[in-house]
Amino acid sequence: MWNKIKPYILPYSIAIAIPLAVGTLSAFMTKDNMDIYSQIIKPPLAPPGWLFPIVWTVLYVLMGVGAAMIYMKQYEEKENVRKALGYYAMSLVVNFGWSIIFFNMRVFALAFIWLILLVYLIVRYIIIYFKIDRIAAYLQIPYAVWVIFAGYLNFAIAVLN
Repeated sequence: MWNKIKPYILPYSIAIAIPLAVGTLSAFMTKDNMDIYSQIIKPPLAPPGWLFPIVWTVLYVLMGVGAAMIYMKQYEEKENVRKALGYYAMSLVVNFGWSIIFFNMRVFALAFIWLILLVYLIVRYIIIYFKIDRIAAYLQIPYAVWVIFAGYLNFAIAVLN
């Protein structure tokens, strides 16, 4: 049993650690400005601030599991895996940048445009994931839905503030 699990431990551990590290670094870099969320005018359906770290932690784990599943197919689908993980990596960079733009710079309109780019990247890599491993693609749907919801919040915050 151990011999069957052993080859998966390192790739899955790394793949889950990467988005968690991006999220942790993002939170660390914006921690002094997170209070803005309690000070701004928010639209209907805006969740309480305490919910965000919980949701993002779950999403980062799902993202990592999906990325590991795709990575494990690299010998069967080399070109698609390279493309998919490339779009995924770009989405992590854009995801990280959004927090800086929104919380530190407080440029809500630019942050909304940045989220549109993020949604594009997520959809691109989900489409490629789907060609490689449908379960890995399905694991990314909550991320896409949450970012679209974040787009609603961001747009409304830009208009209201």
